[in-house]
Amino acid sequence: MKYELTDETKVFLGRTLHRIRAIAEIASIGIAIGQPGGWIESEKNLSQSDNAWVSGDARVFGNARVSGDAWVSDTAQVSGDAWVSDTAQVSGDARVFGNAQVSGDTWVSDTAQVSGDAQVSGDARVFGNAQVSGNARVSGDAWVSDNARVLFDCSKSPLFLSGLKWLITISDSHIQIGCQGHKITKWGKFSDRTISNMDPKALEFWTQHKATLMTLAQFHEIKKGD
Repeated sequence: MKYELTDETKVFLGRTLHRIRAIAEIASIGIAIGQPGGWIESEKNLSQSDNAWVSGDARVFGNARVSGDAWVSDTAQVSGDAWVSDTAQVSGDARVFGNAQVSGDTWVSDTAQVSGDAQVSGDARVFGNAQVSGNARVSGDAWVSDNARVLFDCSKSPLFLSGLKWLITISDSHIQIGCQGHKITKWGKFSDRTISNMDPKALEFWTQHKATLMTLAQFHEIKKGD
């Protein structure tokens, strides 16, 4: 046992949440015995057997689960059947809900949202006002930021991404970024010089979003081939 539910409660969205308090030290994140934490609905929301923690004014409720070395902080919310695990961090005013899974060394921060059946894993970062939803998969070193929207519906083709500098369309074998449309395999092999010749700001954009777009394209190909 590492924490207890205190008598300090609040009603949020019709649910009674309890402030938690540490009854064991969690040295890895500097939690001392007696230190108050965030808010959970019941012990099913936060594992008692590892280093996972909820702090600040963060809220975890419903059937949501935080485990491993995961940390939910600030005013973040994890709800529904969502699961935050491994060393993932959810902070700021971020939201993880639905059946979403956030794992690995992922960060979800600012006002970002991960929902539906989306999965964010590896060293991925979702921040700003970004949204990852549907059946989307974001993994590896991918970054989803600013006002980007990543929505994947495996019953539909193509996949559209909006909110970035250019509209992006991913079909079974091609990626269209603005007016540039090429096969997925070619995008993966383009040199920095080739990308730079497409637009003065293309290389900066491609450097930031390449990992995300290639991961989505590869996953889209696999799903359409099922």
